[in-house]
Amino acid sequence: MARGAGVRMATHGGTHEALLRAAGVEYDIVGPHMSPDRSARFVASAMGLGDVRQSMYDDTELLTYVQAEAAYFREHGTRTVVTGCTLTTLLSTRLAGAALVTEHAGSWVPPAFDHGLAPAPTMRATRHLPAAVGRLLANRVLPRTRFYCGGFNRTAARLGVEGVPSVAALMLGDLTLVPEIPEVLGIPADELAAWTPAGRRHYRPATRLRYSGPLYSHLDVPLPDHVAAFLDRPGPVVYVAITSSSPGLVRRVVRALRPLGVNVLVAGTVHELGDLADERTCVGGILPSHLVMPRVTLAVTAGGQGSMQTAMAMGTPVIGIPLQLEQDLNVALLQRHHAALLVAPRHAGTDRLTRAAARMLAEPRFRTEAQRIRDLYAVVDGPGNAAEAIIDLTERSSTTGIPA
Repeated sequence: MARGAGVRMATHGGTHEALLRAAGVEYDIVGPHMSPDRSARFVASAMGLGDVRQSMYDDTELLTYVQAEAAYFREHGTRTVVTGCTLTTLLSTRLAGAALVTEHAGSWVPPAFDHGLAPAPTMRATRHLPAAVGRLLANRVLPRTRFYCGGFNRTAARLGVEGVPSVAALMLGDLTLVPEIPEVLGIPADELAAWTPAGRRHYRPATRLRYSGPLYSHLDVPLPDHVAAFLDRPGPVVYVAITSSSPGLVRRVVRALRPLGVNVLVAGTVHELGDLADERTCVGGILPSHLVMPRVTLAVTAGGQGSMQTAMAMGTPVIGIPLQLEQDLNVALLQRHHAALLVAPRHAGTDRLTRAAARMLAEPRFRTEAQRIRDLYAVVDGPGNAAEAIIDLTERSSTTGIPA
């Protein structure tokens, strides 16, 4: 908006809709309104948590959302759609003739696979594979599978639009912003920008990539009084923010941290976790992590791009417990920089997590390296770079159509 673009905000509604209202952001509901119950079921079926044979929506719901979005885009003359994992837009933008910008793949993009950067998956089914085989699987096989794509392709065929050839393509738009910097990912900016899907059937032909730099939320909500008071207590505080997960995983993590005698702050969001509260454990709801991270010693997250970058931007080391392939990579990248440690979900409630946390609390190097990345991030305007890229795509696609 600061650059003169006309912007509309649209959503299916759901758990975090109240944050838009609180921030005074005008928005429209498109398609059936997501109830709290449907939102919780959606999270449980999401990539990395749900059965790979399903597509998060049933076919009727998927068709309904795609048609409603396409009608909305046509009504408002939308030329470019920017989404954070509203995957129905992969089809609705094609139906409406709009370009699609995504950023939710994080660094899990094709050049990273070409460089063999993805680590062996932490999923239980692959835990007995040799490390080299696991890395080959992560970089050469899994991105090309059609996990989660079935419903999207059935709906695409019904509507006569381009389908989704792979799980990697499910995460990519016409322009995919890579919310990282070359110094962390390890791929030069010109190489990333020059990548095309030419000759690769498992990507949509229009896909292009561009670095934006860090993109993470600054929720315009205050710290609850009881959370602020808890953060002022003496001694180290460990922040557990594993929000797109089962409540059981959060409980196991807290249980594994308790032997350390540290203060534990839990971001509850959609989960009922109030029973975890005790003298050393504080449970909050939706928390502004950019205000929490500078005041804690260590964070434990699922390894999503937003939570990892919030931690790094504040110089806070992280234990990542990845639930998805892109989270495996996000954590592994920072582990290579000695700013994070990866713990597989199956070890979340074990002494392996306890030992990892004890090590990170005891060794200053982890915080030193996180602060080094903080200083690199500080000179990059991620949102500004993203805005420039979106506007550039919009201007080009208005005259040439969807980029090819």
